[in-house]
Amino acid sequence: MGLMWQRMLFAAVAGLVALLPTDEGRAANGAYAVDAADISETGSCKVESWISSASNQDFSAVANPSCVVDVFKPVELSLLTNRSRSDGEWSTALNPKAKTNLVPTGIGRVGFSFFAGGSFDALTGANLAAFAVMPATFRLSETMRVNINTGWLWDRTLDRHYMTYGVGFDWKFTDVFQWTIETFGQAGAADLPSVVRPRFQTGVRYRPNEIFSVDIIYGRNITGENANWITIGTTIRFPVPEGRPARERTGHL
Repeated sequence: MGLMWQRMLFAAVAGLVALLPTDEGRAANGAYAVDAADISETGSCKVESWISSASNQDFSAVANPSCVVDVFKPVELSLLTNRSRSDGEWSTALNPKAKTNLVPTGIGRVGFSFFAGGSFDALTGANLAAFAVMPATFRLSETMRVNINTGWLWDRTLDRHYMTYGVGFDWKFTDVFQWTIETFGQAGAADLPSVVRPRFQTGVRYRPNEIFSVDIIYGRNITGENANWITIGTTIRFPVPEGRPARERTGHL
């Protein structure tokens, strides 16, 4: 347990360090919005971070450290920190989340997981939102998978409830490159049509080894503002000592 807490502390510190440059101046799956049903190996940690810039001058810088702990069953705990600018106003949000796998994924069958969390204003502590999502993953082969997300979002600022959805496709087309395309959004009442209009992202991930990967992503309307977005993200993984790489353990991406 001591080693686990040391790893969680290290991941949290690394995540905050990754966020610091944004003071001068958005898994599952890193910067992508549609999550897969898998979680990492118990005892492993990772730090996902990304910077997104929009054509309307909106901006987002995110650090998301996470670790998988054994709480009766493996649970992935994360704390996403988002420093963002929207319509010229800066804000910082903290988004804690817990995720667990319910049915393992496999080639030719569907796997399920569940996660829930919330969003808080880092300065005032106000509860901004609560959410719950069930990701499903169907593996077509060792290199292709389809992810489907359905969920619920409570926007506490406006006191409105939304149904959330997402569909994504991942294809590992070489040993080190993966292509992802996804559409996602929320359905419900909104003052602006773009808030409930479908959102889109596509990008390429370069992963030369089991430790590090980098993503370059194009997005459209990803926060409901009808803008074009460019995102650059990285993931640094801290696997279990003596553990087997994910590809060897699962036989698929």
